[in-house]
Amino acid sequence: QVQLMESGGGLVQAGGSLRLSCAASGRILSLNVMGWYRQAPGKQRELVAKITTGVSTTYADSVKGRFTISRDNAKNTLSLQMNSLKPEDTAVYYCNLVSGIRGYWGQGTQVTVSS
Repeated sequence: QVQLMESGGGLVQAGGSLRLSCAASGRILSLNVMGWYRQAPGKQRELVAKITTGVSTTYADSVKGRFTISRDNAKNTLSLQMNSLKPEDTAVYYCNLVSGIRGYWGQGTQVTVSS
């Protein structure tokens, strides 16, 4: 079993920054993909960014140039640096890990950007 614990959400003004962190524990294969997804009220959960153990990254068009995803493979941790935040970035952000054929989710952390 794999557990994911997010931290770092909060309230910030438009144009500000936040850094999200996710710590993974449990039976994690050495090759995996970790990512951040978000879900705003009334909307579907969407990919924000993901990164492989080989540090290949994918970003949603809406966050390119503003958000940076990174990971520490030795510590099984994931981070998301969010800069130039916009009100439309307001959502619950979820950490995700795909290890083998299974996917795991954290409990989510709220990010609120005020205008």
